[in-house]
Amino acid sequence: MKSKINKILQEIQSKRDELSIEYSKLKEKYGFRIEWRKIIFNTETKKKNKFFKKPILETIFSAEVREILSIPFIYSMVIPTFILDVFLFIYQQTAFRLYKIPIVKRCDYIIYDRKSLDYLNFLQKFNCIYCSYVNGVFQYAVEVWWRTEKYWCPIKNARKKMWEHAWEDCFADYWSPEDFKKVFHSLKEFEKLKKGTK
Repeated sequence: MKSKINKILQEIQSKRDELSIEYSKLKEKYGFRIEWRKIIFNTETKKKNKFFKKPILETIFSAEVREILSIPFIYSMVIPTFILDVFLFIYQQTAFRLYKIPIVKRCDYIIYDRKSLDYLNFLQKFNCIYCSYVNGVFQYAVEVWWRTEKYWCPIKNARKKMWEHAWEDCFADYWSPEDFKKVFHSLKEFEKLKKGTK
């Protein structure tokens, strides 16, 4: 019998699925379509977007001193992020293949679609690409480690965390050694990925 916590986690997943459907409705509302991961705006929307485009020089000269001072600190984050990205690739290609855990698709997390926005100038697009990379790598890393936790440590915590992850409904309750024995090293939950239901 599923615990109340598991039922709530499944409801959260159901809401995530609803959110995905709502996102797909935005295509028609804002006049774009997606073809092979590429965003294509209709002619009317492109014209409207270009009207809001800010010149690069205006972007540069309107920057505040605190924003300029933060530039080296913001962009230096690319170094640890890139190292993490490389190590995640190596980790998945070795450990995940040994454990038979499905590989996390990096392209599902690092998404560069904001570069297609006509109302952004080159500098703004560059910043968006950078943010997409850094945020995407960290989200990708989280999913890699969630799957690792699902395989090695599938036990809910006794205390509530700030953020429950997508695999937690497959975890044993904190107080249940019987459930832990059933789910430890289990791969059957990963079958949902193949069916596209997770």
